[in-house]
Amino acid sequence: MLSPDDISAAYDRISPYIFKTPLVYSPTFSGMTGADVYLKLETLQKTGSFKLRGATNAILNNRSLIGPNGVVAASAGNHAQGVALAAGIAGVRATIVMPVGSSVAKQEATRGYGAEVILAGKTLDETVRYARGLEEKGLFFIHPYDNEEVIAGAGTIGYEILMDLKEPDYIIVPVGGGGLMAGIATAVKGRGTKTRIIGVQASACDAAYRAFQDGKRHLVMPDKTIADGIAVPCVGEIPFEILRTYGDDICLVSEEEMIDAILLLIERKRIIAEAAGAAPLAALVSGRRTFPLGSTVVLVISGGNIDLSLLQRVITQGQIRKDHLLLLSIVIDDRPGSLADLLTVIADAGGNILDLSQRRDRKDLHPTEIRVEIEIEVRGADHQQRIRSHLLSAGYQLK
Repeated sequence: MLSPDDISAAYDRISPYIFKTPLVYSPTFSGMTGADVYLKLETLQKTGSFKLRGATNAILNNRSLIGPNGVVAASAGNHAQGVALAAGIAGVRATIVMPVGSSVAKQEATRGYGAEVILAGKTLDETVRYARGLEEKGLFFIHPYDNEEVIAGAGTIGYEILMDLKEPDYIIVPVGGGGLMAGIATAVKGRGTKTRIIGVQASACDAAYRAFQDGKRHLVMPDKTIADGIAVPCVGEIPFEILRTYGDDICLVSEEEMIDAILLLIERKRIIAEAAGAAPLAALVSGRRTFPLGSTVVLVISGGNIDLSLLQRVITQGQIRKDHLLLLSIVIDDRPGSLADLLTVIADAGGNILDLSQRRDRKDLHPTEIRVEIEIEVRGADHQQRIRSHLLSAGYQLK
């Protein structure tokens, strides 16, 4: 089984090519929870994710075995970019197979690191099978998590945490395939520390959680989740064996809790994290796991590669959930000045209009009416009610 010495050797191997990411104390999250909370910011790693660590270790350690056709990986996101950049570091070719329909931004980012991108398969499983088939053409396959060298590279995060903080009480880690959690657990608990390693997974895809609870691996069918980075239908075989020895617990978080955590990181720390990266904070602030007062808790913010369109939707939903956004549909007379009258009522109540649209093509409208859809920034539930009351008093009907 993987050892702490493998982690330290991986660190020596990859440290010239990666960033030692900061471990940042958060007074805000410490005050919210009563623990001393630190953030390990892999959002600031090259490629925006921890995945570069494992890919670099695997490629450099096997450089003599990699032929002229280079390496191949299957990924729709962070692993793709990590392998692409790591291959460039090692001076080998990289072929990345991505599912058909993968985000254009992620395709272009992967090509930007010098890789050839092939679109194949509708699901990630089909994409992996296609990539495996390229091994027959002499390409060296880099698995995203079920590979000891990849796990050792990911474990260098734990190695760095111990360099900065000696022995934290808890480290909270996103878990999907299990490579990151297994690597950090080996680096930290393999050295005999009393640190507890806790994984966090989206409840919409709970394969690692089920495996940890039942002592055997499960294949699950994921529901829709914004945490695509940890939406893995079965925990890896190698990580699972490591976590049976060194893992302490795995908990689940909901989509809403991850949305809230993404917003908290933006609003309080000015950090953009993908849902998987925000999952540890979601577990902390939602109360899914509680920690003794004064205990030292490290949250591994594993990546920040979230599509801008998804981020925009997440922010909007988060504002609605926190009662900071009021959406109204109001019918008014189609005459000069009627819209100005409506907006004056909202302004007098302190509402800040973010967006507005007018519709005349609705079956339920009289030819002399228009429907106005309004998005209003508010200060909370009480402010929402005040705006509604002002509008009702002015004679408007609300939907």
